[in-house]
Amino acid sequence: VQLQVSGGGLVQAGGSLRISCAASGRPFSRYNMGWFRQAPGKDRQFVAAINRSGDSTSYVDSVKGRFTISRDNAKNVVYLQMNNLRPEDTAAYYCAASYRSYLVTGNSDYTYWGQGTLVTVSS
Repeated sequence: VQLQVSGGGLVQAGGSLRISCAASGRPFSRYNMGWFRQAPGKDRQFVAAINRSGDSTSYVDSVKGRFTISRDNAKNVVYLQMNNLRPEDTAAYYCAASYRSYLVTGNSDYTYWGQGTLVTVSS
């Protein structure tokens, strides 16, 4: 499956941004989907995941209550709505697809990756 990420940009602290990941090539609903981010000089870390049907999600503690992952299987798109953004959220954001039957948070659990989109939060 090919993943195309869009929607990054520059936003002030406290603002909101939604990034999208469009899938093509294979049935989108076969995959659990995840969002990861990588800040300069740091490892890529898990942000959020959603299961195939969209009724189960998982988040890293630092974004709980601020970020929402969702998916539209009819449109083959997964979203990450980011509210109350903080400067420490600044990073390149990646979406990924996993064959695992349960929600996973490790980089190695995901088989397909989109390109990153840069989110910059100014203070």
